[in-house]
Amino acid sequence: MAENNNTSVQQDLGEQVRIRREKLAALQAEGNDPFVITKYDVTHHSTDIKGNFEELEGKTVTVAGRIMSKRIMGKASFCNIQDLPGRIQSYVARDSIGEEEYKGFKKMDIGDLIGIKGFVFKTKTGEISIHAEEITLLSKSLQVLPEKFHGITNTDLRYRQRYVDLIMNEDVKDTFVKRSKIITSIRRYLDGQGFMEVETPMLVANAGGAAARPFETHFNALDEDVKLRISLELYLKRLIVGGMEKVYEIGRVFRNEGVDTRHNPEFTLMELYQAYTDYHGMMDLTENLFRHVAEEVLGKTTIVYNGIEMDLGKPFERITMVDAVKKYSGVDFNEISTLEEAQAAAKAHGIEYEKRHKKGDILNLFFEEFVEHNLIQPTFVMDHPIEISPLTKKKPENPEYVERFEFFMNGWEMANAYSELNDPIDQRERFKAQEELLAQGDDEANTTDEDFLYALELGMPPTGGIGYGIDRMTMLFTDSSSIRDVLLFPTMKPLD
Repeated sequence: MAENNNTSVQQDLGEQVRIRREKLAALQAEGNDPFVITKYDVTHHSTDIKGNFEELEGKTVTVAGRIMSKRIMGKASFCNIQDLPGRIQSYVARDSIGEEEYKGFKKMDIGDLIGIKGFVFKTKTGEISIHAEEITLLSKSLQVLPEKFHGITNTDLRYRQRYVDLIMNEDVKDTFVKRSKIITSIRRYLDGQGFMEVETPMLVANAGGAAARPFETHFNALDEDVKLRISLELYLKRLIVGGMEKVYEIGRVFRNEGVDTRHNPEFTLMELYQAYTDYHGMMDLTENLFRHVAEEVLGKTTIVYNGIEMDLGKPFERITMVDAVKKYSGVDFNEISTLEEAQAAAKAHGIEYEKRHKKGDILNLFFEEFVEHNLIQPTFVMDHPIEISPLTKKKPENPEYVERFEFFMNGWEMANAYSELNDPIDQRERFKAQEELLAQGDDEANTTDEDFLYALELGMPPTGGIGYGIDRMTMLFTDSSSIRDVLLFPTMKPLD
């Protein structure tokens, strides 16, 4: 029965599409082809009119948008049109727009894009509306919009046809408006702090700066294999060497990894670097930045995600990784001095490790198992083991650890920051260690970047650097459950 119903629906939709094409052909035959119109002068949007009714009542306005509903009632009708910020009703009467024009309006379909010129008034029921005096068909919709798209549970279809999702679901549009505001707010804050926005290459010979498997491609003109960048780090640091003291970039990076609710193979990363500061300076900047964006975009410093309230107004907690692991697992790595002791602790707590893992790697495995999911309120986790931080400055008083922090909210890593390694001899040794991991089968390890090492040898000042996942930040600020909900066109499996 369900299959028969589906077939019937498809036949009905096919018939409606055929009728719409016939309507277009008739319009074109009459010399009224909507697709020849090149512009329409819009004076107001729906929310402008609703928000300024007292000032605009009785005045002529022009709006444009998509017909979302129609009620035909003999000599007078109503329609609702949708523009970027919202919807507004229009009263369309034969005596106001003319008999032929009214006949044309009655033939228009849900989804058609129209322009309306008329005066602002309020109906008997108190709804702010436009009394139409002219209606112009601006584009004919040849496909049928879903009637109850908001209720469709097929998220796969929503992600594949985001344009339909945006038309039918106001919440989705609001999410992407907020995303744009978040990025604008970040830029405004950083520009006000004296940072300069720059752009660096996406196609690179050496994809470094993060532990990730890159996408590879071939550059035909030079007959050269190249990679898509996995990070922004190494080129931005070159600019610090060049004397640009505060730089940032917001751009796409590409990692050849799986897709889940928090990962997409291409995503938006922001990295910034500031000369003459350290990771404590990056903590202060991050705390101020997140607070600024919340106040500017949301109008408050508290955000609610999945029913959990997080407070960006209070000072963010700061804790070392060793202390965090001790707090949530009871294991104190200050008391563990050898790899064998770390392996014994891992076995005792059911932590699986690999033969190549050193003491610092096992500390990180403890952190991932026992700590991460507990970090709901804004928290800086500091002082990571050197084994998992190949580009970071050692702590002078304890060289097993580095001056690094990760910023957590909602149990998610939101940012990763260092006091940047500027010792080229140390950096070469760390690249060498990464090459050894690569040889052992770790396809996420970095390779030696000789040009970057040469830049460091010229001299890089003490520098603080940080990377932020913009998509994850947007998820939190818009209460979105999946990264796909904040990417306009997420990566999808082919339908075939």
